[in-house]
Amino acid sequence: MKLSQGVEWGVHCCVLLVQAPPGAAVRRSTLAGYYGLPEAYLAKHLKSLAAAGVLTATSGPRGGFRLARDPKDITVLDVVEAVEGSAPAFVCGEIRQRGACAIPPERCTGPCGVAQVMYDADRAWRESLRAVTVADLSGGLSGAVRSRGRAWLADPTAPLPPFPQTGSVRKGQ
Repeated sequence: MKLSQGVEWGVHCCVLLVQAPPGAAVRRSTLAGYYGLPEAYLAKHLKSLAAAGVLTATSGPRGGFRLARDPKDITVLDVVEAVEGSAPAFVCGEIRQRGACAIPPERCTGPCGVAQVMYDADRAWRESLRAVTVADLSGGLSGAVRSRGRAWLADPTAPLPPFPQTGSVRKGQ
């Protein structure tokens, strides 16, 4: 399975929006600038996130995006499905009923072993993504990363606080 870069962008933007002041809308250009993303392409994914109820979009001079729900109530699966759709990754073509050795349809009363393993994998993958929230990911950020995010959201033109001299960026940042 291959996911579009929009999934990565969407999850990161949602995690960044956790750092925004409550009720504040963040401009698309601010989100794009934080990660160095092309604003026009990001706009498409932000629109999908808003249509799915993950983000709320407002227009006007103080418009932008904010999380539509508490970060504890937004799962990674919510973001993935908003960007990619909710269709299963595998679609069975019932090839066992075709060809020279086709099995009669009346003998195919359930999914074959190939289809079943693929359905099980899809279900496990979705359960794994459903178990992780935007709040979980935000909580895993270091204080320095959260501080820089808050500073950027407050004023993208201001100098950012430096990273501490020791330590490394943790997994997931």
